[in-house]
Amino acid sequence: MAKKDEEKDVVKTTVGVVTNAKVKDEQQPKLPWMISSAMFLAPLCWYGPIGSTRSVLIPQLFAQLDPAHKVWAVGILATIASITGAVTNLLFGALSDVTRTRFGKRKPYIVLGTIAIAISLVLIANTKSIVAIIGIWIVAAAAENAIAAAIYPQISDRVAPKWRGTVSTFYGVGFTIAQQGFALLAAQFLGNVKFGIYFMAGCTVILAFIHVLLINEKGNLDEPKVKFDKDSLKKYFFFPTHDARDFYLALFGKFFMVVGSTIVTTFLLFIFTDYIGQNTGQAGVSISIFSSIMLFIGVFFALVGGPLADKLGRVKAPVVIATFALGAAALFPLFVKEPWAMFAYAVIAAFGNGLYNSVDGALNMDVLPSSDTAGKNLGLINLANTLGQMLGAMVASAIVEAFGYGAIFIFAIGMEIIGGIAIAMIKRVK
Repeated sequence: MAKKDEEKDVVKTTVGVVTNAKVKDEQQPKLPWMISSAMFLAPLCWYGPIGSTRSVLIPQLFAQLDPAHKVWAVGILATIASITGAVTNLLFGALSDVTRTRFGKRKPYIVLGTIAIAISLVLIANTKSIVAIIGIWIVAAAAENAIAAAIYPQISDRVAPKWRGTVSTFYGVGFTIAQQGFALLAAQFLGNVKFGIYFMAGCTVILAFIHVLLINEKGNLDEPKVKFDKDSLKKYFFFPTHDARDFYLALFGKFFMVVGSTIVTTFLLFIFTDYIGQNTGQAGVSISIFSSIMLFIGVFFALVGGPLADKLGRVKAPVVIATFALGAAALFPLFVKEPWAMFAYAVIAAFGNGLYNSVDGALNMDVLPSSDTAGKNLGLINLANTLGQMLGAMVASAIVEAFGYGAIFIFAIGMEIIGGIAIAMIKRVK
C-alpha cells in the first residue's frame, strides 16, 4: 500500500522524475503570480540586508574599532555565526514542517525572525565592543536562519512541479539582487556605518511585511498533528536516508560552491584595500562598480537561465556550468593585482551566480526525498550554504595570515571544481 501511495506522488517532468510534489500540475494550471512575486522578495527580506551588513558594513566597523585585528575579527564573527546557523537552520526547518497554527507553519518563523534581525542590527549599530558585536550577531544569525529555513520551502508547499523552474527563477533573480544590489547599497554607507546598519534594519522589516502579505499563507490547524514518537523524530529531525543519493550530491555541490565564492566575498573590502592597495574611498567606488557588474549581469543571466533551462529540459547542466564559471573567474585576480582584474572576476562570477541562482532552486526541489519534510531537507541545503560560509571565512582568514590574499583565489578555484563535479554526478535529473 505504501508503495502504491508513493507511486501516486511520482510526477514525470522534462527534467526527470519528481517524487515530492505536494501540489499537482492539474491543480495549478496557471502560474501563481502572487506566490512568484513573494518568492522574488523572499531573499531580499533576509539575505540582502543581513548579508550586505556582514560582508561590507561590519568589516568597515571592525576596521574602525580595531584596525590591527580586523581580519581575524571578521573571520571569528563569520565562524561563530555560521556554527549558530548550522544548528538553527536545520532546527527551524524541521520545526516549521511540524508547526500547526492559525497563521500557518512558515509565517511565524519569518515574522519573528525579521523582528529579531532588526533589533540585533540596531543594537550592533550602537555597540563599540567587537566581542559584544559578535555576541549580538549570534542572535542575528539564528534569526536569519529561521527565516531562510521557513521561507524557501514555500515553493515546495505551494507550487506544482511544472512551475517550479519559473518560480525558482523569480527567487533566483531576487537572490541575485539581494547579493549584489544590497552590497552596492551598503558600499554607499562606508562613510556612515551606523546609519547604513539602521537602513538595513528598516529594509528587512518592510520587505518581509510585503512578502508575508503577498504569499498569503493560511492557517494549517486542519493538518494532522505530528506525534513526537521515535518514527516522527527520525523523519522530521534526522538526516534523510531513503532515496537521498542525489539530494546529498546537490548538498555537497552547493557546499563547495559556497566555500569557493565566500572566501573571495568575505574580504572584498580588504582585497581592494590591502591586496590591490586602494584607500577606503577608492575601495568604496570599486566595490560599487564590482557590485553593479555583479548585479546587472547576474540579474540578466538569472532571468535567462530559468526559461532556457525549461526550454532545453536541463537543470543540472546549467548549475554545473555556473559552478565552473565561478572557479574560472578567480584566475584574474590571482595573477593581476589591479582593480580591473576584480571587475573581470565580477563579469564571469555574475554569469555564474545568475545562472546558478536561477536554476539551483529547481534542482534542489527535484531531488528532495519527501515533500512532508521539505523544510528540514531544504534546511540541510541551507546548512550547506551556512557551513560553506563558515569554512570559507575560517580558511580565508588563515590563508590571508599565512600566505597573503592571492592564495585565497587558488583555494576558490579548487573548491568550485569539486562542487561542479559533485553536481554533475546527480542522476535523477538532467
